[in-house]
This record gives sequence, C-alpha cells and structure tokens, in this order.
Amino acid sequence: MGESILVINSGSSSLKFQLISVQEEKSIASGLIDRIGEKVSTFALKYDGQKTTTSHEVPNHTTAFAIVLEGLTGGSKPIVISINEIKALGHRVVHGGDLYASAVIIDEDVINAIDELSSLAPLHNPANLISIKCGMDVFPNAIHVAVFDTAFHQTIPEVAHRYALPEVYYTDYKIRVYGFHGTSHKYVVSQLKNLLYGKLPGKVITLHLGNGCSMSAIKDGICIDTSLGFTPADGLIMGTRAGDLDPGLVLYLVDKLGLSTKEVNDLINKKSGMLGLTGKADLRDIIEEAANGDAMANLALTMNAYRIKKYIGAYAAAMNGLDALVFTAGIGENSPKMRSLICNDLSFFGVELDEGKNNAVIGMADTIHSSKSKVQIWVVPTQEEVEIAREAKKFL
Repeated sequence: MGESILVINSGSSSLKFQLISVQEEKSIASGLIDRIGEKVSTFALKYDGQKTTTSHEVPNHTTAFAIVLEGLTGGSKPIVISINEIKALGHRVVHGGDLYASAVIIDEDVINAIDELSSLAPLHNPANLISIKCGMDVFPNAIHVAVFDTAFHQTIPEVAHRYALPEVYYTDYKIRVYGFHGTSHKYVVSQLKNLLYGKLPGKVITLHLGNGCSMSAIKDGICIDTSLGFTPADGLIMGTRAGDLDPGLVLYLVDKLGLSTKEVNDLINKKSGMLGLTGKADLRDIIEEAANGDAMANLALTMNAYRIKKYIGAYAAAMNGLDALVFTAGIGENSPKMRSLICNDLSFFGVELDEGKNNAVIGMADTIHSSKSKVQIWVVPTQEEVEIAREAKKFL
C-alpha cells in the first residue's frame, strides 16, 4: 500500500479516523467507533467502496484503537500489511490556546500543555488527550502530531482578538478570541489558491457552514478575524447554538428566571439555534418545511442568512474590500438555497450570484458567481483530515 498517515478525530465517546496516503494525499480507508464506554459499540469501516459495520464491547479508547488496528491490519485482505506503513498519526486537538500557531510533534511538554488548556475546552481537550495517549501506546513507532483547531487564527491581531475587559482577564486568565474550525478554513484557502493557479485573492471571506458555523476574514492569505470567539458558541446561528447574544441575557436567565449555569449552557449550546427556532436542527428538514409554507422555518432561514450578511459586511469593512466569498462544509457545499439567501441583496459589495450555476454546484469545487459579479463566489469542499495529514507530513 505504501506509506500512510492515520488522522484521528476523537470525542469523549467516539473515535473517528481516516487513513491517508502520504504521496497522493488521498483517503484509503475511514471509520468510526461510537458509543465508547457503553455496553455495545459500533465500528463502521469504509474501504474500497465497501462499508462494513460490526458490534463490539469498547470500554475505553485503548480498546477502540486496538479495534481500529485490527480493522486495518486483520482479515484475509488487510488494508495495511505492516503497522510500520503508518508513519505518522495526526491528532485533531480542539484548543491550543495562544501557545500553538502551528502543528507540533507531541511530547511530554505538549501533553501537559493540552491538559492545562482543558479549562478552555473541557468537553474536547480531555478526550483529545486520552486519544493521543492511547494512540502513542498502540502505534509506538509512528510520529504523533497535534494539529490545533485554533492555530490558523493565531494571526488575528490584538485589535481583533482582545475583549474590552480589564487587563488582568487577558494576561492572567487568557480570555480572548481564539476561533475554531481553523483547520477547515486553512484547507479551503489553500485549495482556492490551487484552483486559481497560485494567485489567491487579497481579500477573502471563508464561510464554514454546517451544524457548527464560522466565518473568517482572510487578508493576503492571513486570518485577521473570525466569528467564533472564546468558545464555539459565538457568532453565527448554528444547528443548536444561538450564536451572538447580549451577555446581559445570560445574567437575566440566571438572576431573574432562576436557571443554573448548566441549564444556561445547555440552552445556548444544545437547545437554541435552528433547533430552538423550528424544533429541528437539520437544515434540509427546515428548508422543506419552509417550502411547504411553514412561517417559523422561513423565519429561521432568513435570520440565519441575515446574521451571515452582517458578518460579510463587517469583514468587508475590516479588510477595506472584498474579492471572494468561499462556501464550505455541509451546508455551504450542499445548500443552494442558503447560498442564495446569503448572497441576495449584496450588490453593494459587487456580489452577484448566478442562480443556474448555484443550483448545479453540489458538493464540488466551482464558481457560482455571474459574469457581472465583481466578487468571486466559490464553493470549495473542505477536507479537514487531508489538512491534518498535510501538517503531519511536514514532520516525516
């Protein structure tokens, strides 16, 4: 099979992976183990156009890694002949704080730093860390590389990443804008540059629109602002997250309505957004209901697009212009309806959508702007796993 890189995306009860060839940067196999720690876990493996699903007892991530290894090396036709063909593991780590502006080889200092940063990402970093330690045990001969979701946004200048709080909260408690989805934003910027034969536009806005959503302002290839802030709850309206809220509202929910901090956290992260407005989190269902005349579904779509328009305007002002919009992730790549709602009435910025092209571009890289548009409008599918593999490859 040749040399490969194993990309790991670990949650508290799941282990998602993708095996990527070093030379071609193409996916060889992928899989997911879910419900880790429950009585019965499912292992789904995709390889050579086939998908197999098996049930296992997976008490912890160490067992999960062992099952992944068996899935890759076992059977009459193993995907990997020798474990030594896997030269590196690229581990997705959600939060690198202000310590990491790029990927790093994992050592004890990095492990300790990820652990200390768990206070900033308590739902993600501990799970990432468990996965890293297990992976290092199961793949002792491979290089292990941490790729941080926050790294791409470390170029955001102080004027944009500071909050207007007393200095002590910035210096002692590291409260600032960090941004997330950085691996995706970085990948689509590099892909756009390739699609334009090495000539990246100077002023680009990338729109990562999925269940989680974020936008970034990219000036001369460098991120100068992003919509997700100290946590992934800020910014745009998402599947279950409210996005921008008046902080006084949180105090009102606690002091006047008697909600606990946990209840407020659940409300703004798990029960709000498109789910809170319509009772559904899946945009496809909401678009269908809006087409059937549902007023709340239509309002939710309009609100979603309106919030995005506001950020487009803000970022165009911050960059003193706009050369390209880039849609990516599940909604950005596959929803002509949302792309149309977002681009409508942006003629002031020179944004003119070609509805025919827009409706035809689903899940592939292409332009969707009209010949009259002063701003390029692109759809560029994201491949975060490939970007993580690229980062890990640098250390081989």
